[in-house]
Amino acid sequence: MRQRLQKVMAHAGLGSRRRCEQWIVSGRVQVNGQICTELGTKVDPGSDRILVDGRPLPGPEPNMYVMLHKPKNVICTVKDDKGRPTVMDCLGGLRRRVYPVGRLDGDSEGLLLLTNDGFLSHRLLHPSYHVPKTYRVTVKGRMAEEALAALRDGIALEDGVTAPARVDLVDQTPACVVDITLWEGRNRQVRRMFDAVQHPVVRLVRRAVGPLALGELRPGQFRYLETSEIDALYEAVDHGRT
Repeated sequence: MRQRLQKVMAHAGLGSRRRCEQWIVSGRVQVNGQICTELGTKVDPGSDRILVDGRPLPGPEPNMYVMLHKPKNVICTVKDDKGRPTVMDCLGGLRRRVYPVGRLDGDSEGLLLLTNDGFLSHRLLHPSYHVPKTYRVTVKGRMAEEALAALRDGIALEDGVTAPARVDLVDQTPACVVDITLWEGRNRQVRRMFDAVQHPVVRLVRRAVGPLALGELRPGQFRYLETSEIDALYEAVDHGRT
């Protein structure tokens, strides 16, 4: 399968696509004996001979799957130009590059999957696969059944009416706690939904993504996924792992 040269280089662990593009433009990359400076070039990593600074392109990195309990006030990016702590700071000692699958707001907590498996990441994020995400939400005030029903049926937001959600009241004392499961993912959707029913969010923790549950993992801790968990994620996006 032919792919853009910079994508093949990045998947081989040489750096970001932008960095790989810089190497291509500067004439450091050869394809089948010819220097290549054209960013649109497509190659077949299985048959084309690719050299960077005269050295063969390394094979692709093995896939890695990490579950992190993202703490509050940690940003879901690999780097932050404002110097804020990122999720990568929680993964000290990790030798392979992994990337967050989706986002959690800085003021939110909970389950974050990080992987270098682009195929799985794409399917988990694409709305057509309807992968559920469950959040435990602590809100201000005591919620009446009418407000809970509104969340279940759909809330009119500025970007359209939300899809039906599963909503379970967990507790009303000393604070109101609700579990909500969504099959779509909009920017700050949970917070906006609860704002719309006049119950602002005090705390937001993502507890599950598809079949993957946060369990007893504490804020700032991470672990590698078990093979059975990886298989379950692939089953959730209706594609067997090969």
